[in-house]
Amino acid sequence: MIALHDFNQLPEKDALTLLLPCVAIPGWADALALGRPYASRDELLSTANALTQNWDEAELAQALSAHPRIGEKSAGSAAEAALSRQEQGAVNDRDGALAQALREGNARYEARFGRVFLIRAKGRSGEEILRALHARLENSDAQEVRAALEQLREITLLRLEGVISE
Repeated sequence: MIALHDFNQLPEKDALTLLLPCVAIPGWADALALGRPYASRDELLSTANALTQNWDEAELAQALSAHPRIGEKSAGSAAEAALSRQEQGAVNDRDGALAQALREGNARYEARFGRVFLIRAKGRSGEEILRALHARLENSDAQEVRAALEQLREITLLRLEGVISE
């Protein structure tokens, strides 16, 4: 974690290195880095949130390129993969029935929507995630894009909160 004052002083390249693991949308990281200096962490988080509000299906697809299926270990050594492994701690390596139900739900979701299921896993149990997965399978395409984008926003802002302190 880096203090806001220090983040404000970083060269742009180093600032981007800290921001890019929050979400695989380079334009978001670029805009947030270029907006420095921030007077407070609240200002930074508010700006970060505002920059997520215009995300659409193209940004969702871009971000999902770095997300593993829920319940599966993220491959790779990149910072975003490490964050995904940590966030999914409640559903990784749990009971076999839950793991199987998540695999089946993921397959149904991917067949229905053509992308991986995205949910903020941090703070949720595997059972809660499975219930949400089943509920979201009932969404229309447009509803699901909105739901997935909202989850992406939550994940991104939670990650940012874990990177920069006051």
